[in-house]
Amino acid sequence: MTLYNTTFENFNKSYIGSATMAIIGQSCLGATAAMCILANGTSLTQMAQLAIIVFANIFANTSILAQLSHKTVFNLILSSVFLSVLLIIVNSL
Repeated sequence: MTLYNTTFENFNKSYIGSATMAIIGQSCLGATAAMCILANGTSLTQMAQLAIIVFANIFANTSILAQLSHKTVFNLILSSVFLSVLLIIVNSL
């Protein structure tokens, strides 16, 4: 929990810069996950995975634009990055 708290404190201290970099980073990671998903075809399973990753990225980006609490934004960014990495790994095997 110490890593989470330390990272959140750093994110919170420089929120504007961190949020800007997070939008760029997690959007690129989400696009990579979408590419890996679509490289395996367009079955119902792949479309469900694609919908999950698209909505995760949309929620993270929208939370920043909607000026939600910093903790909520941070948690949505983390979940988006986690889902992107997970789906990249699953679809790369």
